[in-house]
Amino acid sequence: MVLNSKKIFSLIGLAERSRNVVSGEFATDKAVKAGSAKLVLVGADASDNTKKMFQNMCEFYHVPIRILGSKEELGHAMGKELRASLAITDSGFANSILKHLEEPTQNGGSRNGEIEST
Repeated sequence: MVLNSKKIFSLIGLAERSRNVVSGEFATDKAVKAGSAKLVLVGADASDNTKKMFQNMCEFYHVPIRILGSKEELGHAMGKELRASLAITDSGFANSILKHLEEPTQNGGSRNGEIEST
């Protein structure tokens, strides 16, 4: 998990309240294909089939995709039940979330929770 996850989940909540998030497999799929999705987030505990489907789709439609948190955390950030996938439909929110995902962790360690080799 990324140390900036509180910021990221807060941004997801703000995006939801401003109606810039669609969630669930069908709605996320539709947003990507319609060109309105600027970022797709999939829970790490989503099925392998779901992750692969969205990774292939996002690659084809040139939409950034990230595996983040759990289905419960994604749903909680939106004030809803479990959500395996969601799409951010606003460029500003999408860019801000991506920026937080790519920031180095606050403990001086690594990016994206990876361990840096020396």
